[in-house]
Amino acid sequence: MAKPRKPKNEDPKPENSGALVHHQKLCLSIDLHKRLVYGYTELEIAVPEIGIVGLHAENLGIESVSVDGEPTEFEYYPQQHQQQAEDDDRRWSSVDSPASAADAAGSVYLSALEKELVPNLLINCCKPAKAESEQLEQQPVSENGFHSSAEPKQNVRVVRINYWIEKAETGIHFKDNVLHTDNQIRRARCWFPCIDDSSQRCCYDLEFTVAHNLVAVSTGSLLYQVLSKDNPPRKTYVYKLDVPVAARWISLAVAPFEILPDHQFSLISHMCLLPNLSKMRNTVEYFHSAFSCYKDYLSADFPFNSYKQVFIEPEMAVSSMSLGASMNIFSSQVLFDEKLIDQTIDTRIKLAYALARQWFGVYITPEGPDDEWLLDGLSGFLTDFFIKKHLGNNEARYRRYKANCAVCKVDSSGATALSCSASCKDLYGTHCMGLYGKIRSWKAVAILQMLEKQMGPESFRRILQTVVSRAQDKTRSVKTLSTKEFRHFANKVGNLERPFLKDFFPRWVGSCGCPILRMGFSYNKRKNIVELAVLRGCTASQTSSTSALDINPNTENRDGDSGWPGMMSIRVYELDGMYDHPILPMAGEAWQLLEIQCHSKLAARRFQKPKKGLKLDGSDDNGDVPSMDVRSSTESPLLWIRADPDMEYLAEIHFNQPVQMWINQLEKDKDVIAQAQAISTLEALPQLSFSVVNALNNFLTDSKAFWRVRIEAAFALASSASEETDFAGLLHLIKFYKSRRFDSDIGLPKPNDFHDFAEYFVLEAIPHAVAMVRAADKKSPREAIEFVLQLLKYNDNNGNPYSDVFWLAALVQSVGELEFGKQSILLLSSLLKRIDRLLQCDSLMPSYNGILTISCIRTLAQIALKLSGFIPLDRVYELVKPFRDLKAMWQVRIEASRALLDLEFHLKGIDAALLLFIKYVQEEPSLRGQLKLATHVMRLCQMKEGPSSNDEISSQNLISLLCLMEGRMAFNNVFLRHYLFCILQVIAKRPPTLHGVPRENRTLQMGLTDAFNYQRNIFVLDPDSKPLEVPSSTQNPAQDLAVSEGLKDAIDEVAKNVLHEAGKEVHDKAVKETPPTQSPKQLQTEIPLAPPLETQNAECPQEPLTEAHNTEFHREPSTEARNSEFHQEPPIETRIEVSKEADTISNSHERKTKIKIKVKQSSAASRADTDNQIAERSLGAGRNDIDHGPTSSVSVDAPPRNCAETISTGHHNIEEVNSWHDRGSRMTASIGSAKIVSDGDELVKELQCTADSSVIYSHPLPEDPSSSSIIQDNNIDADARRYASLQTLSIARRDPDEDSLRKEASGRGKEKHKSKEKKRKREDHKDHKGRHHDDPEYLERKRLKKEKKRKEKELAKLRSEEAKRSSLENSSKKEEPPQPKPVVPSGYNNNNSRIAEVRRVESKPEASEGISSGAPKLRIKYKNQMLGKS
Repeated sequence: MAKPRKPKNEDPKPENSGALVHHQKLCLSIDLHKRLVYGYTELEIAVPEIGIVGLHAENLGIESVSVDGEPTEFEYYPQQHQQQAEDDDRRWSSVDSPASAADAAGSVYLSALEKELVPNLLINCCKPAKAESEQLEQQPVSENGFHSSAEPKQNVRVVRINYWIEKAETGIHFKDNVLHTDNQIRRARCWFPCIDDSSQRCCYDLEFTVAHNLVAVSTGSLLYQVLSKDNPPRKTYVYKLDVPVAARWISLAVAPFEILPDHQFSLISHMCLLPNLSKMRNTVEYFHSAFSCYKDYLSADFPFNSYKQVFIEPEMAVSSMSLGASMNIFSSQVLFDEKLIDQTIDTRIKLAYALARQWFGVYITPEGPDDEWLLDGLSGFLTDFFIKKHLGNNEARYRRYKANCAVCKVDSSGATALSCSASCKDLYGTHCMGLYGKIRSWKAVAILQMLEKQMGPESFRRILQTVVSRAQDKTRSVKTLSTKEFRHFANKVGNLERPFLKDFFPRWVGSCGCPILRMGFSYNKRKNIVELAVLRGCTASQTSSTSALDINPNTENRDGDSGWPGMMSIRVYELDGMYDHPILPMAGEAWQLLEIQCHSKLAARRFQKPKKGLKLDGSDDNGDVPSMDVRSSTESPLLWIRADPDMEYLAEIHFNQPVQMWINQLEKDKDVIAQAQAISTLEALPQLSFSVVNALNNFLTDSKAFWRVRIEAAFALASSASEETDFAGLLHLIKFYKSRRFDSDIGLPKPNDFHDFAEYFVLEAIPHAVAMVRAADKKSPREAIEFVLQLLKYNDNNGNPYSDVFWLAALVQSVGELEFGKQSILLLSSLLKRIDRLLQCDSLMPSYNGILTISCIRTLAQIALKLSGFIPLDRVYELVKPFRDLKAMWQVRIEASRALLDLEFHLKGIDAALLLFIKYVQEEPSLRGQLKLATHVMRLCQMKEGPSSNDEISSQNLISLLCLMEGRMAFNNVFLRHYLFCILQVIAKRPPTLHGVPRENRTLQMGLTDAFNYQRNIFVLDPDSKPLEVPSSTQNPAQDLAVSEGLKDAIDEVAKNVLHEAGKEVHDKAVKETPPTQSPKQLQTEIPLAPPLETQNAECPQEPLTEAHNTEFHREPSTEARNSEFHQEPPIETRIEVSKEADTISNSHERKTKIKIKVKQSSAASRADTDNQIAERSLGAGRNDIDHGPTSSVSVDAPPRNCAETISTGHHNIEEVNSWHDRGSRMTASIGSAKIVSDGDELVKELQCTADSSVIYSHPLPEDPSSSSIIQDNNIDADARRYASLQTLSIARRDPDEDSLRKEASGRGKEKHKSKEKKRKREDHKDHKGRHHDDPEYLERKRLKKEKKRKEKELAKLRSEEAKRSSLENSSKKEEPPQPKPVVPSGYNNNNSRIAEVRRVESKPEASEGISSGAPKLRIKYKNQMLGKS
């Protein structure tokens, strides 16, 4: 049975404490000359009971705050980014390898993201409450998705904040006479105070006062403009947004814009600066078609009263597109005039996508982070619908096919799971950035198109119409959409069956991985059937898909076996026609053997016997008689076969069929996907025949074929050109080009004529394809070089109404693809002269977006790298460096920086390239330029194949990247920060994503005061607590921070599974790797009955007990594993999190206590402790099974606290006891295996403490000297360990007088243990027999119990014999004086210790060879009873 989900109202962050914004007003006065923005904002807030409202604010100067018109107290904690150089060296002293830098980057990134969630502007709203009637009148109707109307008494206050913007560095930007905002995630707080959370939505009133010659464009409808009487006059623009949106979607742009109303729809306006007006007029001429396309498809009006498109200079923009409610800001580089051809398609798709996001993403928002994929996918689906309708079905299908291929290649880990808590909630929005963000968008669209194929286009359209009409319903305040609701619509409106949807959404949406199908067939002539063999696999590993689904691989491992729901269609093209066979099941066995009946039959043939004059192979010297092989291959009615022809599945398909059938598919199938598949298969053949070359050439010359597929055929011809085929591919390419563009009379190119756009794109790609041809010596043939040179030399654009800038750029880039040999090197000088001439012309008359200069720079860098022995690189460096001037065009400056980084990387290595990148990114003023540089460097790091001895990355560069990542520059540019994190992960050979980064490491690299500045709750801290300071005398710092690959994998596995299953194994592995030490130790153990919410990097005071108030559960199972791994550093207390599943958390314990126990251990026993602990774990101490009893224990990790002096923590013998507590009122917290060894004898103490659950304080545990027992056991059977009682706390003492009490205490403890154990088992059996008879975990425990009983019977004889033998030895020892007992190895015959271990554990001991016996274990039993319960 599925576990109940957490209620939705718990998803908002608890730090807001229920604060809800009903309405917000923003009034700002803007002075562009002084770079000054000041004003106020008013928020109508439903104040929580605590009376404190938390808002987000950064880079703001708060002048005053008032509540209902009265001044109030407030506290403001802006982020601090200034770091001292000496502090950096000290803080990052342990970073000396890529792995340690990657760990530190994950820690820094997670810490920064978590801080951004915490409000830093706290306002005291504790005022006398108004009359109830007055509050009801004041309370507006909630339209932001929260059911506030269900709360009749809400304390609604009007909070006014007067402020000014101190630093317009992020969120809002100044550039010349332009001011604009961006929609970077969690950066709206940088220009007005708000609750900067996507779950908080409200309506807005906006007023902006600017100079009279400026235009202020913002979200919402423009109500009116007010011209002041000031000198000079100022103008106020008043906007109103009556649709509740998140603060992120509030946008503003101020500049002397030129406004162009749309000639079809009056609510659409286009704005840009004056120099770009003609380009904008040409660009948006089509836009009304996209607007009406969406309006007709959804059968609904545009959700906002107006729509504005603003185009600003590309250097100002953070990205090419910045979304806002009813307003989008674009980079002006997407604009184009009527002379350009290449930019048209990309710009139209970009503008159409931005419009689709207004419907799905801004107006209709996701209900939670797990639903973001759905809105992203719906906007992409709408965009594909526009492409299909206005750019053609071939364009839409080809783009979808290429996107699906990219998804199948990358969809291999949990980072691409669309609706999974591990990939959405815990990534803080970073899953939408970078490569994985693009892959997730493509995958979301593909999944929605799969649903459309299943239910039909009209049914899917009705679903979208239902979603939009429901959002536009005035009676409904909710404008959100969830995956669950969409699944319901798919069932009710789309008529898809529930069983199909039940399998579809968890497999495609909640998991990762795409099917891989490998197919082959054989034709059975006698039965006239096709026997199809299919092997199904998955792009994701079984572990990845299991962890993405967050299921237990031991109990529900169904991903690798169940497959995917539905049946795949096999289309067979026969002589008589085409036939579809939907017979391939996507679930079940991985191997499938299918039989497909053929409909066509071959006419009977009579084969004549060979004549005397013929050869044995059937050929004749004078005639074209077909050979036996060719004739036998035609004995089949099959032309070609396709799998999944309609792209009903997101799958990677490898189909094996004869070459002739691929040629038939290329020539006769009209589907662009079939043609592209045939070309890619033919290109990959090891040996290409002339028939394949001719087929590719025929397709290239076919003007009716889709131009994108023809370009693929051109590159396939280039790859087929070789000496084996007499360079037939090269000859075909040159012949095709000359037939279209050369004058046959003079043999020279004709003037350009680009009227046929499809032919233009194909011919534009031919020089690049020709440059890819290679001879046997891997050099370009002389014919290819002369062909490219001839095109450059005789290019003539006179009389052509279209620009040839992209044409020339493609020619120049083809020069960079050439490989020059000894004979062709003489042609290089001519090519370089042409490139130099183009550079000079472009400097005088700049081309569109500097595209020609960019191509020349890129080509020069490629030639310099290929011919570094002939061309002095210093000369190339001096030639490219001037283009990095800040006065140069933004795109040119970035391309020059890229070229210099490439030269540095290929000549000096990745370390030098990183050093240069750090210099360039600090010098780059534009945010978008910084992002481009970071993206390029990440690609360079991916090109680097592992660190070699002569190409290692210096620790100083790693530290510089970390400092850059946590500095102000990275805070201002969230995309740069993300790519810096990705660079450090790629360097360490890890995937560039936050998914899978261990959360327990995030506090290691926090600043000295950062851990205390951003707390979500109020904590009771120790008065002597101090921030953690890493001592300078720490030895081997690299080993402290670096996590080995094995341990990292184990930590990842622990994070994905239940706490009690894997936490112990990780800790065991870490302990085994710890070398022994003999230094004295002081162990201070913490026993939180409820794990703390946030941890402090604090040193521990010298008191045995402390108290803390804890208010929230978390889950973090690998705390001990981390503490044992970083054994050289002082221990850091980290938060301990318990599994949140409903059946493992007691709901009755509302108040929790935390107890610390400090035990000192002598130095002489340190080595024995470690040896004994290793010995114990090596003898079968495995995972502890959970036991659903009425009295159970909560899992307790006991990390060592940081003590006052610098101590060694490498050998704290802590063993995690993996247990839990259920809904009962009794709870037992226990610490297992804290081993203490003294030099004298071994005595035992049992401490028990019972506390009422209503008490929130803790008190010392009283010692009971009367109850003692001996525990000397490390050879414990694994099954017995799972059911061992956790009742005793054993502490070694130096009191030889109590030696005589050991046997008596052991007997009493044994009887008490047996009775309680039996009672617990009976209650457990009764409680769970009915509820868990189908639970595989319960059946496993039942099997283990039976096995345990069998072992107990086997131990009966052993107990009696040992009891007799021990009684005889003890009677003889009574006459001797008592002496201290030394610790003996487990291989010796120590009868007393063996008797003790048998009585305590009731399990069969296992022999140990060559390993020391374990030390006594420290265990605590803490009982907590409910009030009023006996």
